[in-house]
Amino acid sequence: MSKKEDEIMKSYFIGVVILIVAYLTYGKYLEKNFGIDNRETPALLKADGVDFVEMNWIKSFLVQFLNIAGLGPITGAVAGAMWGSSAFLWIVFGTIFAGAVHDYYTGMISMRNNGENMQELIGKYLGNRAKLFTKYFLIILLIIVGVAFITGPAEILQSFTGINKEIWLTLIVGYYIVATLLPIDKIIGRVYPLFGGALVLMMFLLIGAMLIKGVKIPEVTLENMHPKKLPIFPYMFVVISCGAISGFHSTQSVLVARCLKNEKDGRKSFMAAMYLEGFVALTWAAISLGFFNGVEGLAGSGGGMVAVSKMITGLLGKYGLVFTLFGLIALPITTGDTAFRSARVTIAEVLNYNQSSLKNRLIVAIPLFLLAGFLSQFGFNTLWRYVASTNQLLATLGLWTCTYYFIEKKRNYWVAGIPAAFMSAMITCYFLVAPEGLKLDNMYLVYSIGILNFILALIVISLKNAKVNKELDKIII
Repeated sequence: MSKKEDEIMKSYFIGVVILIVAYLTYGKYLEKNFGIDNRETPALLKADGVDFVEMNWIKSFLVQFLNIAGLGPITGAVAGAMWGSSAFLWIVFGTIFAGAVHDYYTGMISMRNNGENMQELIGKYLGNRAKLFTKYFLIILLIIVGVAFITGPAEILQSFTGINKEIWLTLIVGYYIVATLLPIDKIIGRVYPLFGGALVLMMFLLIGAMLIKGVKIPEVTLENMHPKKLPIFPYMFVVISCGAISGFHSTQSVLVARCLKNEKDGRKSFMAAMYLEGFVALTWAAISLGFFNGVEGLAGSGGGMVAVSKMITGLLGKYGLVFTLFGLIALPITTGDTAFRSARVTIAEVLNYNQSSLKNRLIVAIPLFLLAGFLSQFGFNTLWRYVASTNQLLATLGLWTCTYYFIEKKRNYWVAGIPAAFMSAMITCYFLVAPEGLKLDNMYLVYSIGILNFILALIVISLKNAKVNKELDKIII
């Protein structure tokens, strides 16, 4: 490798080093800020053999990682790389200051609240109106995510085997039904470690191939390289959700919160899984720009799963096909099954319907999968368009929940408050310009509204803190 190529490779490896150092330092601070202790966890206090099941931290970490790392950190990172190497900055710093904060704290707050679901946590800290909105919004998001991860792998399998898509849909749905109904440790807890090991192996093989073949990774720049010149903010921040911050992750954090044996395992499960996902997204963004020699080549690659398949087979040769089939199918399936599981649990809790018996789980699951069967007629790309924006809206609500929790607990609330304000501004700007939003094209107006939104969010947080302090002073007096 030449000196110039060596210099260019540094942008990727510096990002990896920053992630590692941040986990060991800022991650440790976030844990200290939460104030972990030795209290009994929901896995012990509410053990039911189905959803509240004790698992060691290694299994919990792998379950959390594979739950959150579907196709999002791969296809999202590849799509986000269309804006150029500025995607590296959002992936790295989004993971550190937004995604890891969101995933770790929503999981830990759930543990402190008897393993409550996200809508209950949002209701407790943000109020009943937010809870009512989240109840139905969350169910819709989980179903769309689940269906997207039925159609995605089915389309991949059809393209490789020529076997009709409907046959693959039926087989995948059959697996989802079993995984949704059985206790979490019977299938998910046993199969996921195998999938996790395969994914990590694939990542290291890809990195090795990059080094051996001298793939040139661009230096970091803030220049907007998107072929259609779509603005970096807010579009890239929505396209790259998994891999930086994703609201869907909170729905998985609360599932794993019901399985941890003690609070000290939270950082090794929730937070470490998010950092690893950030690493996965950074790697794919780097490979996509390097393999296709920049944005222009990436734009002509076919995009999405086509581009990913070309990269794997191009870097790993004949073995690439095996990893394509295994990795790119295992990833969405391991996210889809827990999306439906979360949907089943959420619906049951909304209806206050006990899920201890198989019969009760079937009563909730059957209508759920009938609806999923209907929605699976739509393609992956159509479904995923709606996942990205709703994902970031839920992430914003999750960060606000964490902020209000820390205000009440008299802890440093700005670690969640600043990213909550940023995400509020970002998602507002997105809905102002997006095709599914108001479609405004005056970016000066959009950015002005975004800045105002950010400032108002900071003011709201400060006022909330002042109100809580005033109420505490009254109690003390």
